[in-house]
Amino acid sequence: MTKIKITPEEFKIFSKYILDISGIALDVGKEYLIETRLNPLVNKLECTSYSQLLQKAKADFKKTIENEIIDAISTNETYFFRDKSPFELLQHKIFPDLIDKRSKTSPSSKPSIRLWSAANSTGQEIYSIAMTLIEMGVTPDKYNIRLFGTDISDAAIAQASYGSYNKFEVARGLDPRRLLRYFEPKEDRYKIKDEVRVMAQFKKMNLMKPFIGLGKFDIILCRNVMIYFTSEDRRKIYHNISKVLEPDGYLMIGSTESLVNDIDLFASKKYLNSVFYQFKE
Repeated sequence: MTKIKITPEEFKIFSKYILDISGIALDVGKEYLIETRLNPLVNKLECTSYSQLLQKAKADFKKTIENEIIDAISTNETYFFRDKSPFELLQHKIFPDLIDKRSKTSPSSKPSIRLWSAANSTGQEIYSIAMTLIEMGVTPDKYNIRLFGTDISDAAIAQASYGSYNKFEVARGLDPRRLLRYFEPKEDRYKIKDEVRVMAQFKKMNLMKPFIGLGKFDIILCRNVMIYFTSEDRRKIYHNISKVLEPDGYLMIGSTESLVNDIDLFASKKYLNSVFYQFKE
């Protein structure tokens, strides 16, 4: 494989293109990221420069190349039960409180739990939440459960929808007990069982685009993604998130992230070692 270097001028133009199509901001110093992730595509399309790759992407009216660029650039770093604390927070605080509230407001029907995982990547976060609910006895026969995952990457959504993972992916965050209970071996991969798969829905979505037809959610997770956006875009996204979160809903972000400089609608609350956010009273 031929290694093609990106010039400073190409980086300036290409990073602007990536910002426009995905909202992902690449500052000077991230040239290596474009080279590392897009060099295979450069070789595949027999380009001699990143300028030529950009020309081909813009000339491709089917947007196949654009989608391949997004798939390569968008960070799909994730694993089952990532960081652990958020799932303990859901299990011991948020889900019990939410179920109690929803049971009181709809005593004659099944309580609803509506959760959205934004920037869901390849599905591990949603499936970890589904496993948590099953282990709590919160199953679709007793509750109206909607676990909704979105991501900008076609490839990530395709894998999440199919629920198939390699040995390395299931080894990260899953103990042998859960692997045996919730997955079926398929050749050299593991496929999530139907009892978990049916609880989740996945859809391609760009967080920079209007949130149309999503409905309202009781819980929104937007973890470890805002670091890739500009401060202006973060404010825009959080404002849109606030419009689809129920008045008594819960927002969860990454443990190293903060809302302080982006939006003033939420108050932080702490339980055990985790922080979550609700609308200010």
